[in-house]
Amino acid sequence: MYKTKTLAAVVPAYNEEKLLQRVLSSMPEIVDHIVVVNDASTDATEAEAQRLSILDQRVVVISHEKNQGVGGAIATGYKWARDQGVDMAVVMAGDGQMDPSDLPNLCEPVAMEGVDYSKGNRLVYEEAYKLMPKVRFFGNAALSFLTKIASGYWHVADSQTGYAVIGRKALKLLDWDRMYKRYGQPNDILVRLNVEDMRVRDVPVRPVYNIGEKSGFKPRQVLWPISRLLISMFFWRLWKKYVIRDAHPLFLFILLGCTLFTLAFLFFLRLIYLWLSHGQMPEITLIIFLFTLTLGLQSFLLGVWMDMNRNQDLR
Repeated sequence: MYKTKTLAAVVPAYNEEKLLQRVLSSMPEIVDHIVVVNDASTDATEAEAQRLSILDQRVVVISHEKNQGVGGAIATGYKWARDQGVDMAVVMAGDGQMDPSDLPNLCEPVAMEGVDYSKGNRLVYEEAYKLMPKVRFFGNAALSFLTKIASGYWHVADSQTGYAVIGRKALKLLDWDRMYKRYGQPNDILVRLNVEDMRVRDVPVRPVYNIGEKSGFKPRQVLWPISRLLISMFFWRLWKKYVIRDAHPLFLFILLGCTLFTLAFLFFLRLIYLWLSHGQMPEITLIIFLFTLTLGLQSFLLGVWMDMNRNQDLR
């Protein structure tokens, strides 16, 4: 329990038999429940979790018959916490990459300041560039920028970390069965939290790597699917929040901007074709291209600026 608030730790585990004991044994006393979600592991993860549950009465073991991905495992743990009426839930990865000493700082905003979702930010940690693998650092930074646009939370970064504390209100409001079930779940959660006008805050945490974990993160298989997810979730959020729930002109500005960008791209292709085939660029086509590009950029940025103002209090 953290300052009168009950706390459940969700531990998604896929083939983590070697690190699971280390993770559970380092769990702070403020954690009331430890929900180990065995995501259809092919090693002895389930047996190890069951053994540890005998040693620590806080441990609850849930096993998936089919692998659902890290997001699916987290959703299962969140649903358990929601159904048990727990005040807060935190994700503590089964590979040991989340420092338990950071947990009180993550809990504080949710327990005492009315924040709905408190997430770790490794990018602002001192010497994070040296501690994190370079591919992850730069890939995370790029996805974090896209997530700012997609989610409307411009004050948060390190969108790919799953180290986060979520409050009871958000646990009940979000539909965990519709949540993205792979590596993009943290991004998906942020978008859905914004639609519900939930307060989100970043908390600096220490990056933990090279402790024997086996990462399933493959940039070529992750970056494009998450980017595609963010694009679709961006328009879903705008439609849901600014058309269905509360009519706002920013949706029209962003829609106009995207339409003009598309037209500008088509005129650009036309210019390239004429240059390659005839060795010239018609002046009228060039003027139309520049006009649509400029107007599209202005319209899109105006819509984004309105979105930023609309969400500036959600921190």
